[in-house]
Amino acid sequence: MENVNSRFISSSKSLTDAEIEVSLRPNSMAEYVGQEKIKEKLNIYIKAAKQRKEALDHVLLYGPPGLGKTTLSHIIAHELGSQIKITSGPAIEHAADLAAILTNLNKNDVLFIDEIHRLHKTVEEILYPAMEDFALDFIVGKGPSAKNMRLKIQPFTLIGATTRAGMLTGPLRDRFGVLCRLEMYSDKELKEIVLRSAKILKIEIDDDASLEIARRSRGTPRISNRILKRVRDYAEVYGDGKITMDIANKALEMLEIDKLGLDMVDRRILLSIINKFGGGPVGLDTLASATGEDAVTIEDVYEPYLIQLGFIARTPRGRVALKGAYEHLGLPLSKALMASLAIYETEKDDGAN
Repeated sequence: MENVNSRFISSSKSLTDAEIEVSLRPNSMAEYVGQEKIKEKLNIYIKAAKQRKEALDHVLLYGPPGLGKTTLSHIIAHELGSQIKITSGPAIEHAADLAAILTNLNKNDVLFIDEIHRLHKTVEEILYPAMEDFALDFIVGKGPSAKNMRLKIQPFTLIGATTRAGMLTGPLRDRFGVLCRLEMYSDKELKEIVLRSAKILKIEIDDDASLEIARRSRGTPRISNRILKRVRDYAEVYGDGKITMDIANKALEMLEIDKLGLDMVDRRILLSIINKFGGGPVGLDTLASATGEDAVTIEDVYEPYLIQLGFIARTPRGRVALKGAYEHLGLPLSKALMASLAIYETEKDDGAN
């Protein structure tokens, strides 16, 4: 008899990658892996707010993309026993849009604004009294007869998420009572996430294969889950569905993800700095043009990990490829280049002192 699940078209419902991604999200602090210090603090603040029957103070989550800011916001709402409304900074174009969202919130609800650094200035100013006094200020009428009106709204918790905390204005940042910087994950934590996701997806995976996927995930859970799903595809086509170390290595080689988690774009950035610009310095916009990548994408997605590895550095004159990048790519270091890197290291140390 034909296996229904093997058919191209089946009456049984299958999950898309987007639906799988949602299903992989933990639902509680106990299930959430990593960020132990943040979890400890949030557990205290949430418990205290529930005891007082008040809204939790406003929370700012910031850090590189893919570390679980959106997931953590859902968990906070779940732990509070509150409903969560989700939007993003660019989606709120007018002050009236934000006012409509805020007036529809119930008591102690959570409002999550992703990419909060991209809020329009006029929209941001509406947030100030809403966050501090749970009120909306607006003007009725025009000219001499215009009046300033204040509309009370229900107490709520704003959770803002951003990858660029430095772009937040001072007045907005100061109105957040809880600031949480999410850090990159360790290989051990990522391995735990891979094993948990594999269990949810009903994937059989060896212990060493899960660690190998974790090592190549750039310290980011989102990347771990994405790689796991692609390695699963490879295992189902070229194996028996089980992810062994051999299958994992072959799949990762196909994906062009090396031992340190660098992909084709990372290597293109490094090779452009080294081969096209003599190791640097090179400006961000020039580097973006040379690689065909968006400047913001390079700065927010690729650079942080390359800097963490010690492969590139940001200088006042531009990006510089460091000794580790040459060694990883197997490229020779000329005496002149070694001398210029030594000068850079001296300048860096002097700046730190």
